[in-house]
Amino acid sequence: MVSKMEKSETDSQKKTGLSGEARARRLPRTKRRPASGATRNTRAVEERSGRSFFWLNRLLIVLAIAIVMTAATKGFLMIQSLPVQRISVTGELEHTQAQVVQDIVQLSLAGGFLKADLQQIQRQLESLPWVYEATVRRRWPAALEIHILEELPIARWGQDGFLNHEGDVFRTDKRGDWNSLPLLKGPKGSAQSLMAKYQRLVEFLRPLDLHVDQLLVDERGQMAAVMTGGMQLTLGAEDFLGRMHRFEQVYRSELLARRTEVEKVDLRYKNGIAVTFSESSQIAEL
Repeated sequence: MVSKMEKSETDSQKKTGLSGEARARRLPRTKRRPASGATRNTRAVEERSGRSFFWLNRLLIVLAIAIVMTAATKGFLMIQSLPVQRISVTGELEHTQAQVVQDIVQLSLAGGFLKADLQQIQRQLESLPWVYEATVRRRWPAALEIHILEELPIARWGQDGFLNHEGDVFRTDKRGDWNSLPLLKGPKGSAQSLMAKYQRLVEFLRPLDLHVDQLLVDERGQMAAVMTGGMQLTLGAEDFLGRMHRFEQVYRSELLARRTEVEKVDLRYKNGIAVTFSESSQIAEL
């Protein structure tokens, strides 16, 4: 006999039309959920690891920069305190001794190679009597190169001075052969303007084979020149170029043949010049 429960179960299967095995296949499968707790922990570990590497890289960069800066500072301090080992002096030195130049430079090198004040050294050298220009350069790793350009006297100035090509006055105890230079003399502060006039006068007279022995200017600006051989030119204070052009024309046409007889030439006339000849001591109007 079939029990009531078996019969009920059989009836149920018949109603659904599914066997127990098929029913088991129809049951929905339960999906396995990922272990969310484990995933969050892994991500947290990765984030902490990334941050650690980021700060570690930055720390290494800072340390590398600090090491480089420290090495550079030590190197700079070492070079700065490095003494000058060699001083070379070049230039055509006729009146300035190289040893004097080196002695002056040595006094300014107490602080070392980089602390040496090159501008101060230059000023000290250019204050020497015959030094016109001094150039001071560093030559790595521990040398100084000094080039000296001496004064080139163009003329004597007053009693004990000399003038260079720019009209700068300098003085020295050494005379040598410079006493044969032309003499320029004028009021205080007139050296540069008188040198400029002298150079232009030389340009005018060179083609005439005349050489200036003296050029003088008084307090009123009246200028006079004495040529080698004794000829005197009275130039006045105005129209220098016009008067010199006039003298050049008259000299070539009238005076060249009697140049040894001419004592004085006055150029202060507007339309001519006045000439004094030695043989007659009379003024000839030309």
